[in-house]
Amino acid sequence: MPSATPSPADGGRPVTGTETEATALLGWLTDPEAPRLCLVTGAPGSGKTALLGWFAKHGPRAGRPRRRTARVLVPLAGQSALGATWTIADRLGVVARSPGDLVHALATSEARPAGRAVLLLTDLHAAAEPAALTDLIAELAGVGRVRLVVEARSGTPAPAALRTDRRVAVVDLDGEDGTPGHGAPERARPLPDLSDPVGVCTADPLLVTTAYVTGAAAAGLPGTLDGPEVPGRPGENAAEDHGGLRAAWMRAGQSLCREQAPAERALVLLSALGDGADPRLRPALAELAEGSPWRLRWARHRGDLTPPWPGPVTVLGAAGGPLEGTLLVGDRTGAVRLLHEADASPAGRLAHTVPGRVTALAPAPDGTVLLLDDRGRLHTVRGTTPRAPYLERLTEAVSATLARHPGTALAAIAGSVVVGDRLGSVHAFGLRGLHQAASHSGRVTAVAAVDSETPFVCSGGADGTVRLWTPGRDPRPEPLAERPSPVISLHATETPHGPLVAVAWGDGLVELHRPEGGPTLSFRPGPPVRAVAVTGAGSLLIGTDESLVCLTPRRPSS
Repeated sequence: MPSATPSPADGGRPVTGTETEATALLGWLTDPEAPRLCLVTGAPGSGKTALLGWFAKHGPRAGRPRRRTARVLVPLAGQSALGATWTIADRLGVVARSPGDLVHALATSEARPAGRAVLLLTDLHAAAEPAALTDLIAELAGVGRVRLVVEARSGTPAPAALRTDRRVAVVDLDGEDGTPGHGAPERARPLPDLSDPVGVCTADPLLVTTAYVTGAAAAGLPGTLDGPEVPGRPGENAAEDHGGLRAAWMRAGQSLCREQAPAERALVLLSALGDGADPRLRPALAELAEGSPWRLRWARHRGDLTPPWPGPVTVLGAAGGPLEGTLLVGDRTGAVRLLHEADASPAGRLAHTVPGRVTALAPAPDGTVLLLDDRGRLHTVRGTTPRAPYLERLTEAVSATLARHPGTALAAIAGSVVVGDRLGSVHAFGLRGLHQAASHSGRVTAVAAVDSETPFVCSGGADGTVRLWTPGRDPRPEPLAERPSPVISLHATETPHGPLVAVAWGDGLVELHRPEGGPTLSFRPGPPVRAVAVTGAGSLLIGTDESLVCLTPRRPSS
């Protein structure tokens, strides 16, 4: 995490000499008509950073049940605008590739508690890119949902820039308070060799980001503020790309900048390497990543050639039956590609004529693939073997139902089709009739069905819960998982080690759950996750706009 951190402060009383300013800050926080941006300024040593440290910890007095507004402290000393973007996004539970993405995500995402946080940004004057960060702060202040307190030293350009053309509350600690050191950032640790994979995984990730961004800007490389443009294959003579490390860092940056062990950071960086990277990087990162709970099986990224990148991922499926060992990957154009599970090499395309976008797909055991379009209607792509008449009648009945009542999620197992709807209900259409459960408050975003000794349905919703249900019985009262973020994608299957459930959340987290008991494993690839799937062997597939990654859980004996 950032090396420049504010001095510890007592959460009960402000630092001596800043009592008046502390009262002003609390008044600003509780005034609904106050500007969304508060500037804390003053001379070096005036106590600015200590004041924000106190404000971050201050809460209601004992015995008062009033809810405390979440406060998120982000030191800016030494930071680039991109590094600060990734840090703020992670703290607020959204995924952002660029400053523009962050503003858009906060302006359009559901108003969850994290969205009402107060951002406390220290040492703007000591940032690596103060002008770019000033622009970002101004944009964030216009979102309306987030309040910001920004510390900037008087006499630097930042305070004047923030006060231009906008309403700003100002807390000015004018003059010295006799306490040396307040507001002065800690001296940054020296940067490692930016071409050394082990060095960048063990260094301060925000300082590494700053070095990659500023070095790239000086060299004229793409990918800084307007979205870290993800290069394809790094040029053979592009020393500024550090053998492909910089391209991988930009691809997975938000995940890499989180607080984590070097082994976990190495796994993320390894999974983000393109196939044109320096071949010496992979074994070095793989060795460091041995302490992580995952092993990288393969990864395919935009620009890869051997095998080629399969394109942006919007939906994923792992087939069985006649298509055993085949992955189905749908993109935003509606095309569904077939890939070999072993290495993601091409295996053809699904022959279908679905108009518009495919929002869900469900491979059935007999080789048929069911598709849900963006209007919530069902389409059937038959396999190479004839279907049993009762299965034809079942899918026709489901199709007729969805023509009247559109679906939002889809799954299939032998003799059953499962559909979710926008009102939070899950419907299991089977040979013995229809079973329904009101599982979620709000839209069902994903469903999966597992054909095991005790078949069950797993569903995820916009309410941030994942629930299990055996049709014909009451749903389990407790969710399998619950987080303050919507479920984006979900898939479940039976494996030799028991059933597994993969879940992708709106904040970029992917989890692998074991409903029968066992540890939950997690992974954050960095970019927004569009789809997940689990193979019959227990591997986890993660699809994004520019990557498809396959991970395998490590086992104690491996």
